[in-house]
Amino acid sequence: MNKELSIKLLNDSIAEELHAVDQYLYFHFHCEDMGYDPLAKIFYTTAITEMRHVDMLAKRVLFLKGDVEMRRKETVQKIHEPKEMIAHSKNLEQSAIDAYNKRVKELADNMDSATKKLIENIIVQEDGHWDDFDTEEDNFKNFGDKYLVLQAIEHSKKAGKGEE
Repeated sequence: MNKELSIKLLNDSIAEELHAVDQYLYFHFHCEDMGYDPLAKIFYTTAITEMRHVDMLAKRVLFLKGDVEMRRKETVQKIHEPKEMIAHSKNLEQSAIDAYNKRVKELADNMDSATKKLIENIIVQEDGHWDDFDTEEDNFKNFGDKYLVLQAIEHSKKAGKGEE
């Protein structure tokens, strides 16, 4: 096994996960500010899961005696419309799934089964995120603007009761 190759692939994954954390927190803050609490919570919990991915990947880098690179893949997209946030998030997850699947093949060729298995487990979670965003996209298609109105009304009810 070429440890340097595995470390590079892991650090590339960390960069993508850090970007996802930043992007989903950005969306969370804006949805929460607009009173779309259920949507904000989806972004928040997804960001937390992505942080856990960073932790697992970083621990593997250190196990391989590498150094964890805390770099971002790209900058946060400043999207403020919830429908666009969902579409962007779905694309972000699909890109992650595609990149991870390529890495799995490289790791198999590199005979690093442990890192390969770690990445495969992350792929399963990324598939779940994609499905969450796909469901939200369907909600927008099925309910239109009413979907956001219901979220905002519920937020206002809680705020009126002092439950925020």
